[in-house]
Amino acid sequence: MAQILPDTPLGYCTPEAAKIYRLLKRLPDDQYAVWQRLSIWTEPGPDFWVLRSDRRSVFIKVSVATSADARSMLQNDLFEPTTDRSAVGHAEAEALVQFMQSIASQAESTTSSSPVPGLIIFPNLEDTDLKALPRNATPVEITWAGKDRLAPIEFEDWLTERLGSSLSSELINVLRKAFTPEVVIPPSFTVRKPIERNTNAQLTEYLLDFRQERILKADLDLSDEARSAASEFGLRLINGVAGSGKSLIVVYRAHLLHQLFPDKPILVLTHNRPLIRDLEARYQHLSQNGRTVEWRTFLAWCRNHWPRNLPWRDPIGLKRRQQLITQVWYAHLADSAVSERMLHDEIDWFKDRLLFTRDEYLAADRSGRGFALNEAMRQRMFDAIDAYEHELQRLNLVDWNEVPRRLWQFIQDGRIQLPVYDAVLVDEAQFFAPIWFEIIKRIVKPGFGHLFLAADPTQGFLKRGQSWRASGLEVRGRTHKLEKSYRTTREILNFATLLYRTRLPEVEEEILAPSLLDMPSGAMPVIVPLTSDQDEVTRVVNEVRALRGSGIALGDILIIHADWQGVDRLLERLRREFGRASVIDPKDTSKGDQIRVVTLNAATGLESPIVFLCGVHQLYEEEQSVRLSDDERAELMRDNTRRLYMAITRAGQHLVLTYVGELPDMLRQLGTVA
Repeated sequence: MAQILPDTPLGYCTPEAAKIYRLLKRLPDDQYAVWQRLSIWTEPGPDFWVLRSDRRSVFIKVSVATSADARSMLQNDLFEPTTDRSAVGHAEAEALVQFMQSIASQAESTTSSSPVPGLIIFPNLEDTDLKALPRNATPVEITWAGKDRLAPIEFEDWLTERLGSSLSSELINVLRKAFTPEVVIPPSFTVRKPIERNTNAQLTEYLLDFRQERILKADLDLSDEARSAASEFGLRLINGVAGSGKSLIVVYRAHLLHQLFPDKPILVLTHNRPLIRDLEARYQHLSQNGRTVEWRTFLAWCRNHWPRNLPWRDPIGLKRRQQLITQVWYAHLADSAVSERMLHDEIDWFKDRLLFTRDEYLAADRSGRGFALNEAMRQRMFDAIDAYEHELQRLNLVDWNEVPRRLWQFIQDGRIQLPVYDAVLVDEAQFFAPIWFEIIKRIVKPGFGHLFLAADPTQGFLKRGQSWRASGLEVRGRTHKLEKSYRTTREILNFATLLYRTRLPEVEEEILAPSLLDMPSGAMPVIVPLTSDQDEVTRVVNEVRALRGSGIALGDILIIHADWQGVDRLLERLRREFGRASVIDPKDTSKGDQIRVVTLNAATGLESPIVFLCGVHQLYEEEQSVRLSDDERAELMRDNTRRLYMAITRAGQHLVLTYVGELPDMLRQLGTVA
């Protein structure tokens, strides 16, 4: 079958257009790509655009005229000549002519004719009916055809004979921009824009590539007519390398779904505030109305649906939580091989699942945990987890991991009624916990609701080693891969990939290998060795000052630090240097022409032409701790490597990595040392 976009006719499609859709879909997939024009565009135009592999093309307009319409027009014409507007086929011809003329002008054609011919197809009329109808001076490049030409066996040969001449790549892009405006990307959405001063060149629009567009338009129909007899919802997963356009597709899909179905509730979720603010800002740029779609971090969404009659307690911070875990560890596990870090991870793992009792914990499959526990140690570990919970309750405290668990219990007890959404879109889904997905499945409308996930397994395949299937999501046959990065350069992506493979040469799961074909070249990543944390901050401030002096916009600079203390130090110095309004933490406000400073854990999904990655030495030093077991060290190294890969691939054009202390040989070999 031909590659056709969208992959199913939408609910607004007329029976005649649906018939042509099915006929076009039967064309060979290795030779034809077909686009259906979406109803959101009200300007006159074709219903279909057919492009063959040899770049020959044709536009198709479908008429709903019936034999009764044709007879009525001919009878009336005996007594009074039919006006052009009331003539059968006139409206279709006029729509094609207007669209084809606009294409000719955009293509700067030397003639007034369109570079692509047109067809008007009348599925309800015989060719003999058409011959009797007046054509009203229809241009010669437009052909009329009745249902005699729609026999599947003969249709392909007949269509091929009516294709135009071969088109250039530039002209195909002009046609895509005109026929499918929904795939146009504003230049402000890309970090590959020129960052040097250039008074002559102007930024131009970009287009989603064909694979991105196919994913964007897969399973779009939310209409009542699309209701399935099954009780399950539609599920799609995008696995994509960093910079492949996953987040962009999430934004565009939310925008497109709202345009097609303005009355359907749509929710977009992610795991951190900087990313959700960035996604919402992009959506508002496209739609000028961000209120039509709900944008939330998952935990903020849980907070928003907390029972009104129960008091909300702000969860404790990471520092206080670690103090409590350390206290529990000393009381229950200090004499064992289980470290504080292992207890911390096990508490998180336990709370991220639908586990509530000792028996459920003892029976749970711990595959992929990174360290094994025998029966006796499992018992002791649960005692420690239980003691941690009792300590929280004694102090009248709660941690963030408890929020989804409480919400789940409220659902089971019938204490809250959650809203139901026709579409839920999740970005950076690899960081979502199994219990989060269980709640999300409850809010997707049964039968024809859609759950759309975007993930990069290289950045950490699901939270705490959980597979999609174990999270209750069957993604086989529903997964798309995006292997081409549009964000960064060959040098930066090579640096990130080599660092990953060098640090984890025997990693069990495969990383999603990026395609380097046609990637632009750029500057090598720069590694700056320093002697102290204070020098690191000073060097970054000096580099930013130099960039600003050379005309670089502050909004093109993103600074990532390994921990929140480093972020605070950088924010303080940069605000003193450039003014408080010029430097932001993106979790607190949306992006403008401001330097963004963010922790490593909050940087996922963000991007910038220039990235400074700081505090890397803290990750390496943490891995060398003598308190770590071999299993813990391997697990920590795996986690840190994924975090480093993520941070490095935030950069579109320039990456500067600072390192305090003796530079590891591995880093020295991979980048340019300043």
